[in-house]
Amino acid sequence: MRLDKYLKVSRLIKRRTVANEACDNGLISVNGKPQRASYDVKPGDIITLSFGARTLTVEVLVVQETVRQADAATLYREVSRPQA
Repeated sequence: MRLDKYLKVSRLIKRRTVANEACDNGLISVNGKPQRASYDVKPGDIITLSFGARTLTVEVLVVQETVRQADAATLYREVSRPQA
């Protein structure tokens, strides 16, 4: 699954267009490298999201095309807490 779609399905970012722009601006990295929105996400990947002064790092556990909002958090595990 594409990185921008995974970020939307997992509810880490609300809209796919915002996820796409974040990738284009270098705010999203996978396994320590900035990635494009077309990157193919796999279980075990470490995704880092940087928004302003906050950074969130998660590990991909499952890749699914659709998921209910209540179950979205089961797709990933937080590796580090957001820092303010």
